[in-house]
Amino acid sequence: MKSIMASILMIAAALIIPNAAVATEKIVERNVEYTAGGITMKGYLAYDEEIHGRRPGVLVVHEWWGQNTYVRERARMLAKLGYTALALDMYGEGRTAQHPDDAGRFASEVMKSFPVAKERFLAAFAYLKKEPTVDPDRIAAIGYCFGGGVVLNMARQGVDLRGVASFHGSLAVIKPEQPAQIKAAVRVYNGADDKFSAPEQIAALKKEMADHKVNFQFVNYPGAKHGFTNPEATAIGKKFNMPIAYNAEADKKSWADMQKFLMEIFAK
Repeated sequence: MKSIMASILMIAAALIIPNAAVATEKIVERNVEYTAGGITMKGYLAYDEEIHGRRPGVLVVHEWWGQNTYVRERARMLAKLGYTALALDMYGEGRTAQHPDDAGRFASEVMKSFPVAKERFLAAFAYLKKEPTVDPDRIAAIGYCFGGGVVLNMARQGVDLRGVASFHGSLAVIKPEQPAQIKAAVRVYNGADDKFSAPEQIAALKKEMADHKVNFQFVNYPGAKHGFTNPEATAIGKKFNMPIAYNAEADKKSWADMQKFLMEIFAK
């Protein structure tokens, strides 16, 4: 059964990504810089140079720790699937945090002035559109924790993405200055035991997406806590007494569902 599913995914990918089925997987990794509001943003780009022609692009938005090795690994994983991935920088100058106090400060600095956050996201979006390996009409965004909240709110702001996927992300709404039509398909992967996702927020999100008639799915993973995709989450949670933990099953299932989601939205 697994071999049949693998064959189906490979055939589907070949229809979406030129020459993906015959790629030998030689991943190019490159540190990149772009600017937003006069500040240098430091991103990380990854793609398979054995795939010829333009392919879909995926923006990857980091947890509140910043653009670190974890989010770069997710970009590499996307590159191995045949996409060009840009792990962007929301904090500027590539700042990262090792302590939750610093992480919280960095994240709140950006989100308390959402136009700044939007400007930084759109700067990365514009950079990825110009990347020679990318089809500028087929771009999606995924995000983790803080980054999950970012991509969800970019969809709410009407940013012209094919889709967004939020992994254990914030569900809080940043309302657009003007009512916006949600153009992106939306997937939200949430831990059922995530103490940062209140039931009323989940209910409000579902109603919001239904009211806007969005291509939307909310997936709740039983037993999964906040940070369930990050293998380091359990150790970090113990170190700083935070209610976060890795959950291998939820990680695997959410990543597999995201792959199907990307193939669906990029096939159109």
